[in-house]
Amino acid sequence: MFIMSEDSQRTQGRDAQSSNIMAGKAVAESVRTTLGPRGMDKMLVDSGGEVVITNDGATILNEMDIEHPAAQMIVEVAETQEEEVGDGTTTAAVIAGNLLGEAEDLIEQDVHATTIVEGYHQAAEIALEAIAEQVQEAEVDDDVLKQVAESSMTGKGTGGLTAETLAETVVEAVRHVDTDDGVARDNVAVHTQIGASSNATELVPGIVIDEEPAQETMPSEVEDASIAILDVELEVRTGEVDAEYAIDSIDQLNAAVDAEESELSGYAETIADSGADVVFTTDDVDDRVSSALAAEDILVFDNIGSSDASEIASATGASRVGALDDLEESDFGEADRIRTENFGDDDLAFVEGGAAAEAVTVFVRGGTEHVVDELERAIGDALDVAATALESGEVVPGAGATEIAIADRVRQEAAGIEGRKQLAVDAFADALDVVPRTLAANTGQDPIDALVDLRAAHESEGRAGLITNGEEVTIDDPFDYGVLDPADVKREAIESAAEAATMIVRIDDVIAAE
Repeated sequence: MFIMSEDSQRTQGRDAQSSNIMAGKAVAESVRTTLGPRGMDKMLVDSGGEVVITNDGATILNEMDIEHPAAQMIVEVAETQEEEVGDGTTTAAVIAGNLLGEAEDLIEQDVHATTIVEGYHQAAEIALEAIAEQVQEAEVDDDVLKQVAESSMTGKGTGGLTAETLAETVVEAVRHVDTDDGVARDNVAVHTQIGASSNATELVPGIVIDEEPAQETMPSEVEDASIAILDVELEVRTGEVDAEYAIDSIDQLNAAVDAEESELSGYAETIADSGADVVFTTDDVDDRVSSALAAEDILVFDNIGSSDASEIASATGASRVGALDDLEESDFGEADRIRTENFGDDDLAFVEGGAAAEAVTVFVRGGTEHVVDELERAIGDALDVAATALESGEVVPGAGATEIAIADRVRQEAAGIEGRKQLAVDAFADALDVVPRTLAANTGQDPIDALVDLRAAHESEGRAGLITNGEEVTIDDPFDYGVLDPADVKREAIESAAEAATMIVRIDDVIAAE
């Protein structure tokens, strides 16, 4: 009796578990060498020949063409980590892969998957308690935020800029959007532009959009601008039905032309009389209208995207207007300055400052597309972790110190757990050791020797990480070197890795339809 299609494939029991665990471990292994300040880069080439060079875990996993469903779950771990806290994607994926590896060893010892899952859940709870104990007592001020941002970017491609220099820009941007209701991370944008050294990267107190004026004769800069945002077509109105008009004389032709001119000049007069200095519209503007507005020194941008219009409205306090007759001064937004600049083949509009301005943009420069892409990823991660640290007010030591502390605490608690579940809790602690071991391997150290030394230093000093200072690698207190991570990054990595690993371990039957 056939219950499924003849083309269906079914894998059960140990074979299913082994296949899924192997796939998850393979994905984790693919990003392991990118971890830490000495992590290596990956070159990803798609079917069209487009090249991406990065050591960002989330980017690598997103660019890989992964089909295995269990492997996809590890990718989802990185995606969740990226969405929630913005960094720690490689750490989360690597921990998830090693939790699977430890689970595989336990399964071979006839430890039931349910026991492993229960042990992992209990160990994760202990780990979260251990993270809380590692939180720095000092206030998260600007210096701490700079250290968090710099730690996030160390080892990533930052062009000719140092991570320390970029960290100052990142903190300034995050502070700009720090409100009583929390950090408005969405109000910080990153805009890239090739054609200059990365040293030209700057913070723009406003937004940057890829737009050029509707007419070259319009002013290139307007200060103390009153801004109107329209969803209006400033062209001759046409009927919705195709129609033809017979003109029998030159007088009728002139009357038709005059009617058009009157309609278009009416648009220009309405805008000029409103008092607007700058107009953004999501629709078309007739050349005659834009010429008339240029004569009034009014700067116009047409055919802008709806998302750009919304960003400008949010940044300047303007209201989008759907009919020209409804335009009133109360709909205007304000900006200290609006300017346009040409960068090779690209024209950009800068909307800067203003009493109602809430947005800020990190304007990233670089000599090549690869440089600015990697800079954008590094700065994006740094912005996320700085915002996370500022909002939570909690940071923990980096450089593998937190993982060493967590593993030590989990092992201590495991001694009081009865039955085979103790094996799973111990295995969880062993899996966490992958972070310091990988950091050591990526710096050229012997992973086993480094792990032993880290554990000994943790026992004697209470806090120990693998510090990379130039070419020198030492074991010391990360707090003394400013190597810090937001506590929420560690929490999210532990939770998402444990969740994915336990979900995969519980699968003992895979049914695939052809």
